[in-house]
Amino acid sequence: MNITTLDWLIIASFFIIVLAVGLWVSKTSGKNTTEYFLSGKSMPWWLLGFSMVATTFAADTPLLVTDIVRGDGVSGNWVWWAFLITGMLTVFVYARLWRKSNVNTDMEFYELRYGGKAAEFLRGFRSVYLGLIFNVLVMSVVALAAIKIGGIMLGLTPMQVIVSTSIVIVIFSAIGGFRGVVYTDFILFSIAMIGAFAAAYYAVNLPQVGGLSQLMSNQLVLDKAPMLPDFSNKALLIKLLIVPLAIQWWSAWYPGAEPGGGGYIAQRMLAAKDENHAIGATFFFNIMHYAIRPWPWILVALASLVIFPDLQSLQTAFPHIPAGKIGHDLAYPAMLNFLPNGLLGLVLASLMAAYMSTISTHLNWGSSYIVNDFYRRFVKPEASEKELVNIGRISTVLMMFLSALFALNLQNVKQIFDIVILFGAGTGLIFLLRWFWWRINAWSEISAMFASGIISILFNFTQVGKTLFGQAGAAGILPEWTKFPLVVLITTIIWLAVTFLTKPEDQAVLEKFYQKIQPDPTGWKKVIQTAQKNGHQLTDDKSGSQLPTGILATLTGTLLVYFILFAIGNFLYGHTLQALLLSVIACIFAFILIFLWKKIRKTLLQ
Repeated sequence: MNITTLDWLIIASFFIIVLAVGLWVSKTSGKNTTEYFLSGKSMPWWLLGFSMVATTFAADTPLLVTDIVRGDGVSGNWVWWAFLITGMLTVFVYARLWRKSNVNTDMEFYELRYGGKAAEFLRGFRSVYLGLIFNVLVMSVVALAAIKIGGIMLGLTPMQVIVSTSIVIVIFSAIGGFRGVVYTDFILFSIAMIGAFAAAYYAVNLPQVGGLSQLMSNQLVLDKAPMLPDFSNKALLIKLLIVPLAIQWWSAWYPGAEPGGGGYIAQRMLAAKDENHAIGATFFFNIMHYAIRPWPWILVALASLVIFPDLQSLQTAFPHIPAGKIGHDLAYPAMLNFLPNGLLGLVLASLMAAYMSTISTHLNWGSSYIVNDFYRRFVKPEASEKELVNIGRISTVLMMFLSALFALNLQNVKQIFDIVILFGAGTGLIFLLRWFWWRINAWSEISAMFASGIISILFNFTQVGKTLFGQAGAAGILPEWTKFPLVVLITTIIWLAVTFLTKPEDQAVLEKFYQKIQPDPTGWKKVIQTAQKNGHQLTDDKSGSQLPTGILATLTGTLLVYFILFAIGNFLYGHTLQALLLSVIACIFAFILIFLWKKIRKTLLQ
């Protein structure tokens, strides 16, 4: 690829701006851990909302969407579109609860909700498991995408990509802390979206593609374009639509789409000025993430089918790429080869922006677990704030190194996505219910976590999985789509059995949690009645008043975003009448949601 001086100037300017912001906020960020990891809990909704969207726009995201579209068609995106439901639940039900908890990390929540040694173990183990091990795995997938982009667009070796990007990101993340991450996320997301839309516009209008109308009538694209799967193909319908909408959204844990909120989404809600700002940030994130942002990637993916119809055409076009790195996800950076100079530099900078925003967030989020929930809680409780910030910076460097090392040995983005989804299968229901059902205890979460992981390993990496679900094109005893529901079913049976076979949490722990959070009282009646007998008053006038309205707002908000998604798609596909009708329906849901939001806001202000 011919990279000119103009392209390099654009890329260099981008790096200078990012590092300047990191240096600017470094003094404030290093004051204490609350500043370093939560910016003093003073962030406005719009900055946090942009930060959430920027974080989930990783360098691997366009590649993942391209892989999905080229494999299963646009309708294959329901594997992650379904997470909108839990996203909206987070907006209208859980954001308020997280902000009221006033914890510094979602790991700290464990010792608020549970008690005893089991709660300590849960907090300590998950802080290392999620903050270090799982976090490194996710970052390595993002780094793998950077390797593929660098190889295709710049001709760089994997080692060159990893070393050059890691140095800049580590410096920026270590000195800027969470405030630096959030401030630059606004800049990074703006650049990333400009680049994504510019790339889509140019890709669709390439002479080989011929514009939107010709693209949508191309025989190679016709079967891939529908936003819903073929209802006559039952196996495909179950795999692409029914399982995600009926089971996956509430049962699977995935970064950025945790049932009930969690991870870096919870970190941003906890950093908000108040409950209103936490809700506003998560609502903005869900609209941008699900309804608007996917379309430029989808268009590039569809256009790639015209120019690179199969894997062999990709291998032929890029013979210097190792055979082990060739996959459908490679088609996205391959399409960017056609961009003119100037625009090429902008798009490269946008992909770097996407990469940096995600990695910097994961580094700050993961180090917050290591510092707050492991080092300070179990290693050195008396550590000074300065020491804790330094530990955060050391852990940032360590995680970057490990993720880079692991990325050099990965092959395919979607492959890791599927494994991550499966490893969290069956745990999601606990994260939804633990706020509203007193009987869930620490052992419920521990058993679910280990059951899900062990079963996923059995089904993915042993002869058991090969026999049950088949391998390399050979059929197994069960259809392949049953794997995920089966993991969910077995995990759920195990954690429910453990819940009822173990003792509930102590009454004092439950009373303290309920009094602070004030969740809906329906699932806490026994705790409330016991407290009343002991002369303790747990409820206030607002107890439970928001849950029915919150659930109704969740349903309305979900339909609103889906109708916006479909309206945009139909406009792009040239189905103007359908698009206008869908837009009118979306407006109706928007008016209903405004009415419901006024009711929710009124109770928040009481």
